[in-house]
Amino acid sequence: MIGINRTQDGSIAVAVGRSGMYSLQKERMSRRKHHWGRLGDLPDHYLPRLPMLAGRVDLVVEGYSSDDEIGNLDAYRKELRDTLDLGDDVPIVLVSHHLSHLYSAFHPSPFAEAAGLVVDAQGSRARDLTEPMHASGDLLEVASFYRCSRERIECLAKQLWDGDWARPAGLGCFYALLTKALWPAGEGNEGKVMGLAPYGDPDALGLPDLDVRGHETHIPDAWTELFGRGGAFRYGEADFARSADLAAAGQRAFERALAALAAWLHERTGLENLAFAGGTALNCSANGTLIRESPFREVFIPPSPHDGGTAIGCALYGLIECLGEESGFRWTDDFLGPDPDPGEIDAAVGALPGDLVAERPGDLARAMAELLAGGRVVGLHQGRSESGPRALGNRSILADPRRPGVRDFVNTEVKDREWFRPLAPLVLAEHARRLFDVDRPAPFMQYAADVRPPYRAALPEITHVDGTARLQTVEPDRTPFLYELLTRWHELTGCPVLISTSLNGPGDPLTETPEQSIATLRATNLHALAMPPYLIRKRDEPPVPSAEPVQDVAGDPGDHR
Repeated sequence: MIGINRTQDGSIAVAVGRSGMYSLQKERMSRRKHHWGRLGDLPDHYLPRLPMLAGRVDLVVEGYSSDDEIGNLDAYRKELRDTLDLGDDVPIVLVSHHLSHLYSAFHPSPFAEAAGLVVDAQGSRARDLTEPMHASGDLLEVASFYRCSRERIECLAKQLWDGDWARPAGLGCFYALLTKALWPAGEGNEGKVMGLAPYGDPDALGLPDLDVRGHETHIPDAWTELFGRGGAFRYGEADFARSADLAAAGQRAFERALAALAAWLHERTGLENLAFAGGTALNCSANGTLIRESPFREVFIPPSPHDGGTAIGCALYGLIECLGEESGFRWTDDFLGPDPDPGEIDAAVGALPGDLVAERPGDLARAMAELLAGGRVVGLHQGRSESGPRALGNRSILADPRRPGVRDFVNTEVKDREWFRPLAPLVLAEHARRLFDVDRPAPFMQYAADVRPPYRAALPEITHVDGTARLQTVEPDRTPFLYELLTRWHELTGCPVLISTSLNGPGDPLTETPEQSIATLRATNLHALAMPPYLIRKRDEPPVPSAEPVQDVAGDPGDHR
């Protein structure tokens, strides 16, 4: 059973049996971030990395959005039949964009029933929707609201938009325009807006909240007029405070509107649980507010809520709705990439260039902890890659969160990105409540929480300017080697926290293959790369951030268990 996302963040998913799942984004192979789905993806990018695609296929489900690629439908169908083992009786099904988002969130969630919320900039055209609609033609879905159970999905409402950017509508459209006002490239820069917002004053520009009417979000004239001012707020061109004030105002308006939509959906359904997906579900600051303050008791956000995760939704839609099978797949982790091939790692290490040297430590976790304690910044490549945009320990860069200057080193010497971008913490799950204001696991790094005030000075490199951090809790059953590493680190330093950010160079997507991770080591000022069982180091080591840790975090100023 195969699901294919043909839109932004092009991706494929393969459901194996009732509970097995593989997923791969095109960008991991093409090395172009947010690479759109196009003809040729299957033979050129997916088939070489997922050999199971060469086997018998029971069903294919495709998802398109509002771009013109759906006009190539016949060519895609021909490519599928030419490339895959499809008999004449194997159907190829089309599913709407928002429905594929929903199936990627609700069915793999822990809930038996839940309200479903999908919000992004724009989804399918009404004429192409799988769901019955009371509209037709070229209107686009920008928000969808559902009542979900394992037996039935009911669409309660949709906000539709005519696609005219002179008259934007919808919460996702708003954040897309906000992003473009600060970074003209727009796409992929939403996280920069979120990171910049805490540096600004949300009241400085006198901008209003968004106009939320029931399930619809409308954008006041004051905002649309501001968005039309060209580069007046553009980061790097306008005064920093001016850019930050716009980001702060926009982030607050976004969070308040999202809260209003959630409240409307809760009132409409009366349900205790919420499954939330779409590109806006990557906004971890808003997610934290939603989890803490919404009327829903539990909120589930998949690790791939963006368009890249819709291939999984397509596959699950096909399994459940077309084949009539109950899915056993649940989001217990996000390591859905191809199965690792030890021979591939051995071959990559055997072909190392002369500026690198590899060893096989008897205790790799201990060796990594010692490097990190010495101020080194270390990459980690292991196992199946993450399907979503967050590095969760299989394609990660790790560093010491106690050592002033490490964040600047990672942002400038490794990532070559803006100085204000925050870095996320990994924390041993049993220590999370002591250090962070959390009441639940955070295995997918999907929401921000306060760093408890007594520990902010001790953890300066993961504490953002507003006192929050986007944490990942680490447990032995989900990520055993990562848990072992953090345990060794804790034993060595008394600190149960490490910095984690994605393993990639400037402007690149997450690495996928051993060769890509080694290339990232060589092209940046990373000090080392762990690729179990190997530890790879540079013969000429880059400079090491020199500041010593400010203080330890072994003490417990308060009991937060």
